Amino acid sequence: MGDVIRLATLDDAAIVHDVSIRGYKPLKDMDIKFVGATADLATVEENIRRNANYVLERDGRIIATVTVAFPWALGERSIQPYPFIWWFAVDPEFKRQGVGTALLDYVEQRVLVDQIKAPAVYLATATRHPWLVSIYEHRGYVGFYEHEYEGDNIVFLRKVLNEELFAELGNVEVLVNQE
Repeated sequence: MGDVIRLATLDDAAIVHDVSIRGYKPLKDMDIKFVGATADLATVEENIRRNANYVLERDGRIIATVTVAFPWALGERSIQPYPFIWWFAVDPEFKRQGVGTALLDYVEQRVLVDQIKAPAVYLATATRHPWLVSIYEHRGYVGFYEHEYEGDNIVFLRKVLNEELFAELGNVEVLVNQE
């Protein structure tokens, strides 16, 4: 049957929750307070309802998940006017097998470039994690903003997906209203 990437449904919530909790365990062990590390089932269900939550299935088994949020569509404040990637987790049994790369490649190219026509995408991670920032930089993400969250220094990284459209719109700076 092979690998299939699709949008998650509410029927997938329990499995997405399990993959997230197990995938985020190393971050939780480092006391990095990301939602995916501590979410309950209701939070996973809400994420699936409100955002585009993609899963990668291998032979019918969900082994990775990533969410693309469109905060402006929900009337929420956002740092950038671009889609936001978050809640990315791979089942620990499948780490270092290209599963995460395949899922992110699909979301970036097939969804954000081909379907949405997004000029850029952004994400955030803790700077003290030993390898996450460098993984995203290797994928073409560039840091543009740092912020403290729950005692951690968080870096926001952006990847330009369509140079021409991004140039047309200009390099939009941070949009957060500091309150």
